[in-house]
Amino acid sequence: MSTTFFQACWRRKNVSVGLITVDIMTKVTLSILQVIIFAAIAPLVSGVIAKIKNNLRFRCGASIFQPYYNIAKLFAKEEVISETASWIFRATPFIVLASTITAAFMVPAFISGYKAGDLLLLVFLFSLGRFFLALSALDTGSSFGGMGSSREMFISSFAEPAAILSIFAISLNLGTTNLSAINSLYAIKFSTIIAAVSLFMVILAETSRIPIDNQETHLELTMIHEAMVLEYSGKSLALIELASYIKQVVFFSLMGTILLPAFLSCGLVNNFTVFAGYLAKLFVLCVLVSFIEVNLAKMRLFRAIDFFSFSFVLALIAIIMAALGV
Repeated sequence: MSTTFFQACWRRKNVSVGLITVDIMTKVTLSILQVIIFAAIAPLVSGVIAKIKNNLRFRCGASIFQPYYNIAKLFAKEEVISETASWIFRATPFIVLASTITAAFMVPAFISGYKAGDLLLLVFLFSLGRFFLALSALDTGSSFGGMGSSREMFISSFAEPAAILSIFAISLNLGTTNLSAINSLYAIKFSTIIAAVSLFMVILAETSRIPIDNQETHLELTMIHEAMVLEYSGKSLALIELASYIKQVVFFSLMGTILLPAFLSCGLVNNFTVFAGYLAKLFVLCVLVSFIEVNLAKMRLFRAIDFFSFSFVLALIAIIMAALGV
């Protein structure tokens, strides 16, 4: 009788372990699937923004698929590397892409039950890529690269504190900094909206958008991100460009998930309702960014302090309101 009892316990344990293994494999598969979708649609988001901007300016412009053509063209070209470049210059594109893809695993976008990561870890991963990109720009000894690196570090020194305060305000409403808790957030508080506005201002800077940076110019006196990647070419430049596209989609997905998390309650993409809602949120953010870039001019570098100061104050207000339960 005891033997039969132990055999039954052993079978039950095997079944439990098997279910846990299947559950882990399912979550890993869903995570990989989401990151693949991120990477697939990332260039398209930039193409849509460029197309909307051209339409607002009454221009025809390039196709929305032009970023795909640019990446394919860069992968087909040879690289030109400076003789003074060290291993940092060669390894940076892979580090930037790896940190960005890792960050893409952190954000729940359109899959229910997705085990997301920590918001503070998300900031750290993007800071890691920025750090190596600034080092690589200094590595070749180019004056433009040094200028772009100093400007990027200047901007990040104001952007990251505002981003962390915004995250703190959001985490007060969630009860944790883990993004998995956003699945249970259905009642959006006013403090969350204020924090999201503050975070959106930081996202404009992180994605090299107007009024902080301008992706459409290569003027030496104004460019920031483009100055850091000026020495790259071929496959390395393609990896950096792809990483910047994915980073933009990750930030947009984070904004959409914070403001409209109700789509996550619909389950896995069964009848494309969840995924269609996710694409709709991305499109709304693309339109918003396009209107901002068309109607605003790029700020002077030292005027960016006022921009981030306003974002910082909004984050503080959101923290106070979240502490009061508003």
